[in-house]
Amino acid sequence: MSDLPCQVLVLDDEPLILLDLEFAVEDAGCVPLTALEADEALEIVAAEEISAAILDVSLGQGRTCEPVARALAAMGIPYVLHTGDLDRMDEAVRELGGVLVPKPTPAAVVVSRALQGLIAQQRRAG
Repeated sequence: MSDLPCQVLVLDDEPLILLDLEFAVEDAGCVPLTALEADEALEIVAAEEISAAILDVSLGQGRTCEPVARALAAMGIPYVLHTGDLDRMDEAVRELGGVLVPKPTPAAVVVSRALQGLIAQQRRAG
């Protein structure tokens, strides 16, 4: 990893949840990179050095975070799947891996789960 500060991608289609997670990422000492849609998140993934991510699974209108999760997995970036739809999740999303965190969970807990994945990954690499 470079000397850039920890940058956490946060993808959620609910603006208030996104804002809450954004503040929790800042409180954890990281820089939040926020997106309301998968396409916007994919642009961030392509342009920024991301340390970890928090992905809302269901993004409305039948869309999911699947393309973003696959891109992150291919890059070896740890992510948390944050969802209120654990019972209705599509099998393809379940196969994405990542840590599942149900909604509602306090934003600070969601962020800490995402950063735990980053720390564990750094230990394995180091």
